[in-house]
Amino acid sequence: MNILVIAAHPDDEVLGCGGTIARLSKEGHDVYVAILGEGITSRYDKREQIDQGIIKELQNQSRRASKLLGVKDLFLYDLPDNRFDTAPLLDIVKIIEELIAKVQPPVVYTHHGGDLNVDHNVTFQATLTATRPLPGAVVKTVYSYEVPSSTEWAFQRIGSLFKPNTFVEIPDTLDRKIRAMQKYRTETRSFPHPRSPEALRIIAQRWGSVVGVTAAEAFELVRGIV
Repeated sequence: MNILVIAAHPDDEVLGCGGTIARLSKEGHDVYVAILGEGITSRYDKREQIDQGIIKELQNQSRRASKLLGVKDLFLYDLPDNRFDTAPLLDIVKIIEELIAKVQPPVVYTHHGGDLNVDHNVTFQATLTATRPLPGAVVKTVYSYEVPSSTEWAFQRIGSLFKPNTFVEIPDTLDRKIRAMQKYRTETRSFPHPRSPEALRIIAQRWGSVVGVTAAEAFELVRGIV
């Protein structure tokens, strides 16, 4: 089965569902990852100030992380970091629609709509629009994932609360998720930051304990057609 993971920034795909990607790939599914934004220019006063070599290195980090997780193909785009709300929503929808037409995924994973990060919220909205259940639509199931340091930092004040109702066991792929995150040298942080290796392990163990397993990633089923 073809599966599409849609992320706003480099590292979101690992933080949100890296263990699940690795597990699905190991089970023989073809997992495709799309990263919509360049992920770094918001750290500069003006977007044009950044050295393009920095963006290319971040893209290379994405490729290394994807290879480790067993991703079939990686699609990289150049939407402005933390400025998705300045781009016409229709343009982002069309990017996702083109991806769906190319990949033909029955299952799509994307951001939760109540995150602190504006790009995550726009990505969620665009994904819902692009995957609307028209007659003959290929996408049957849409899941949203959490991103540590964004989903929980909204403190339930930005949008709806993340309410996971689907859990994927990842005891065999958790270490791979953590190693993939470490490929993002500019994005990994030290404990107790949520993007630290220690915190990622704790989060997986915590969700695992919720459903009686040793480690899990949590998802909210947005829509499923059986």
